[in-house]
Amino acid sequence: MINKTVERYGKIDCVINNAGQHPEYRTIDDYTAEEFRKLFEVNVLGYFLVSKYALPHLRKTEGNIINNSSMTAHTAAGWSSMYCATKGAVSAMTRALAIDEAKYNVRVNSFSGGNIDTPLSNQFINSTANPEETGQIFSNISLLGRRCTAAECGMTCLYLASDATFSTGIDIHVSGGAELNYACKNVKTKGFWPNSFLKKQ
Repeated sequence: MINKTVERYGKIDCVINNAGQHPEYRTIDDYTAEEFRKLFEVNVLGYFLVSKYALPHLRKTEGNIINNSSMTAHTAAGWSSMYCATKGAVSAMTRALAIDEAKYNVRVNSFSGGNIDTPLSNQFINSTANPEETGQIFSNISLLGRRCTAAECGMTCLYLASDATFSTGIDIHVSGGAELNYACKNVKTKGFWPNSFLKKQ
């Protein structure tokens, strides 16, 4: 992929690591080591490999890397320990790589989305017992009362790729303020995981 890009365009100015997978909501008891390994390969190892082989070209252009992380890297989420671990790794790798690549004037940043309106998230919503309620819950997590759009994530990447020329090692929250304010934290209450999150029987 890297070689074909250079062959076609002559150089690489920016890499956006955007591949990712979110498994079913389950506790650690219900995951196998193999499932975690496969998730890690997609969510972390893929970013590592693309960055590794793109960097020789990015150093020539003083380009930049943008990693798609997640708000769960910062706030965590129930029934998602494996996913949170992979996104935490992405955020940590972003900061460490920013240090290493600064001597080449290569910037490395990330963005962390909250609930984003994507085909994957819609597929999950539609798989629940009450899709309408689940969709509203996802929207209500944000202070702005809606989910983020893919276009808004794209505009964030555009900013990091072009105008944010003195920013490296940062993470931009594209969350609508989901990490702010108080929310139901008591895992013993019924409100912690609404019934709508249960799959259709």
